[in-house]
Amino acid sequence: MNNPDLTNKLFSAIRSAGVTRGPDRWIGGVCGGIAAKLGVPPNAARIVLLVLALLPGPAVVFYLAAWILLPDSATNRILLESWLNNRPLT
Repeated sequence: MNNPDLTNKLFSAIRSAGVTRGPDRWIGGVCGGIAAKLGVPPNAARIVLLVLALLPGPAVVFYLAAWILLPDSATNRILLESWLNNRPLT
């Protein structure tokens, strides 16, 4: 992503979705954030993710992508955005 305007629009769209990595976190806070958005207990979201991870499918990839793309609930920081902003664009 060499276009700063496109990058800013992408991360603004992610933030406006209203899902953050929640404060009730075990690893990255993804299940806690999704649970908070859906209004369900965090352990319910964790169980659903565990069941999906045991089945053939993209649950692990989804979790990693969410961890990298969802803003942190405390700092509003997106890991991918921070990583892209700290690297020189070539």
